Amino acid sequence: MECSGNDGGEWVWVRLPTQAEAVAAAAAEQQKSPSAAATEMEEEERPLKVVFASPAEYFTDAAPIGNGSLGGMVWGGVATEKLQLNHDTLWTGAPGNYTDPEAPAALAVVRELVNQGRFADATEAARRLFGGQSEVYQPLGDINLEFGATHQAYDSYKRELDLHTATVLVTYNIGEVRYMREHFCSNPHQVIVTMISANIPGQVSCTMSLSSRLKNNVTVTNANELVMEGICPSQRPSLRKGNSNDVTGIKFAAVVGLQIGGNTGKATVVNDQQLRLDNADWVVLVVAASSSFNGPFVNPADSKLDPTSIALNTLNLTRNLTYDQLKAAHLDDYQHLFYRLTIQLSRGLKDTHSLSTEKDRLNEEVGGEIRTSADRVKSFSIDEDPSLVELLFQYGRYLLISCSRPGTQVSNLQGIWNQEVAPAWDAAPHLNINLQMNYWPALPCNLSECQEPLFDFLASLAVNGSKTAKVNYQSSGWVTHHVTDIWAKSSAFLKNPKHAVWPMGGAWLCIHLWEHYQFSLDKNKAYPLLEGCATFLVDWLIDGHGGYLETNPSTSPEHAFLTPDGQPASVSYSTTMDIMIIREVFSAVLLSAEVLGKSDTDLVKNIKKALPRLPPIQIARDRTIMEWALDFQDPEIHHRHLSHLFGLYPGHTITLEKNADVCEAAANSLYKRGEDGPGWSTTWKMALWARLFNSENAYRMVLKLITVVPPGEKVDFEGGLYNNLWTAHPPFQIDANFGFTAAIAEMLLQSTQNDLYLLPALPRDKWPRGCVKGLRARGDVTVNLCWDEGELQEALLWSNHGNSVTRLHYGELVTAIAVCSSTIYKFNRGLQCLEAWPLGK
Repeated sequence: MECSGNDGGEWVWVRLPTQAEAVAAAAAEQQKSPSAAATEMEEEERPLKVVFASPAEYFTDAAPIGNGSLGGMVWGGVATEKLQLNHDTLWTGAPGNYTDPEAPAALAVVRELVNQGRFADATEAARRLFGGQSEVYQPLGDINLEFGATHQAYDSYKRELDLHTATVLVTYNIGEVRYMREHFCSNPHQVIVTMISANIPGQVSCTMSLSSRLKNNVTVTNANELVMEGICPSQRPSLRKGNSNDVTGIKFAAVVGLQIGGNTGKATVVNDQQLRLDNADWVVLVVAASSSFNGPFVNPADSKLDPTSIALNTLNLTRNLTYDQLKAAHLDDYQHLFYRLTIQLSRGLKDTHSLSTEKDRLNEEVGGEIRTSADRVKSFSIDEDPSLVELLFQYGRYLLISCSRPGTQVSNLQGIWNQEVAPAWDAAPHLNINLQMNYWPALPCNLSECQEPLFDFLASLAVNGSKTAKVNYQSSGWVTHHVTDIWAKSSAFLKNPKHAVWPMGGAWLCIHLWEHYQFSLDKNKAYPLLEGCATFLVDWLIDGHGGYLETNPSTSPEHAFLTPDGQPASVSYSTTMDIMIIREVFSAVLLSAEVLGKSDTDLVKNIKKALPRLPPIQIARDRTIMEWALDFQDPEIHHRHLSHLFGLYPGHTITLEKNADVCEAAANSLYKRGEDGPGWSTTWKMALWARLFNSENAYRMVLKLITVVPPGEKVDFEGGLYNNLWTAHPPFQIDANFGFTAAIAEMLLQSTQNDLYLLPALPRDKWPRGCVKGLRARGDVTVNLCWDEGELQEALLWSNHGNSVTRLHYGELVTAIAVCSSTIYKFNRGLQCLEAWPLGK
């Protein structure tokens, strides 16, 4: 496309995603002045802090830190502090057998009952398809710091997690002494670092110990080092008998090294179990941890890894580094990821809300009182503070950076943070929404590296899943179901067919492989995994009703229906979600094969034959999308899952442009489901309304989520936020933190391989002014947007590749574009291209 210069505004760059783009920013700053909205919003760095006015009383009051595998929870106690530790490889159990040679006969029985319309009987018979339970994620232990009775009378307490630096700071006063503790978790050095200091020399004294709820032994190797060695249970809690002597579980170790400052500081050993520090100016604790886990196919009893040696070696690599050096490396690593994307939302200059000014809302202290993040959540229903939305958006990105990095385990149901030996739902990855939602923000929110553990995990699932497919279903390819664990469990769950009988978990995950290509244009990511998944799906489809191919048995995740004679059941055939997922996978394989030059394979030919025979989406009598192949009565119309809307989001088989009538039915389905539900359901609804370009209802779900959940209490509602801004089911599940971030991104930018939609679901009356920089779109496109008075002011976009984006949309406006590689394009609200310049200029 041609783009000439003009007298219009120049874009002020705050931070850009890559070094090359930072160079381009310097050139851009020499252009003419930006719009008033952009200038004003970029005058100062916005605070992004999760703030507390007191020590944590509950797990969900503590502040999370992490480097992908090692995690910590800072409770911030004064007289007694607890730094709770997690490591992502600490699980019960060992590799399992995920096959059942009796399953094919059971499958034949279930299919025949479904064909006879005996759905309640089929549901009962489907219990014979159950596999075993998943294993359980375990806590590592605690670092305990006892400061003594002199620390019980304190004032001016404050604890805060700063998202700009990924550090937790705890400050308080005792008399004239100002104490400070700073915590961070370093990915470059694979350690947690804590510095304790005071403004008066010689005032830091405490006793340090290590403890764990798992079987362990603590030793003090010298006056500067604590070592804890332990072992995870070899069986999940419900299967263990009494105090069994576990010797075959995953072994682990945690080591704490001390650096002491000040002429009077001294450390001594107490009872061979603790370290006593007296009269130091400051102390730095460096924590390393490791385990004997050597992959999902190695039994812990056979592992040759020595976690103690690994942890000590990690610690030794930091011994000659100062605190400032450790922190600088941490900041370089973390901010490289975090600052790829910035966002600012505002009510605008005309905001005259009676409660507080924009400045007051951003400040952590108003009228001398600390305004905690929980206070901000409580007042959101009244003040609807846009800066809190900013904080929650970036908090989701912070948490993903902290719990999922290249080489780590996949983010589980609680990320990496857990204090229980029997956490809710085992903290196991659930594949019927939760694990996928954990990774929804990775691509659009410019954190693609953070999803690498997902692809590694998929490869492991495919190994076990190929055995499950062959033995249980006599099929080719690979399959997995709805709950898994560190051992890549691929067989069905147990307890209830509406959970267990769902062999679509791997297929949904495989769509993330195709999405990775669409966003990055990287051809090197695991086409064989997608191919193997599609091979199973081709075999899984059978000839069915009306000449269509069908899935049988089939469930809509965790939901039941009433049969025509009024019996509860969950097993039938060809649920809407099954067919939507299969259609997405098949389409991805065809497009991938075309890109890779593999369009003449037998699989591609079989898919081309199968696609026209998949059942279409059906509209029910009440003008909603049918969830099952038959228009069954739904006994729970406000069910938390939105499985039958998968094709709208996160899928792409339903679009306003191509399926207006189906989109209307999708909207009716959302109204019918209602607004109540756990946090992840709320954020899924946000994203679904955004895909319908319905900003009003998307924002209603923002309001719905931002509600305080009192910790430690049973509540009579679902969803909401805990004091540390973690999302609630309840109890705590981390998925909605990620879902919220992804949904906000959908409200601001949507894309297909050919189209970019700017501000498609912006709530203009709520966020009339704003800037977002560094959002990613399909086609390897990066987008910066700025708007004022609810209208687009400027849009910048660029790509590192030649790509297929051909249309730009804003409201009713559509313009044809051609995005050349390494060129920045600047558009105004009328979608006129004002300027274009080389990315590396």
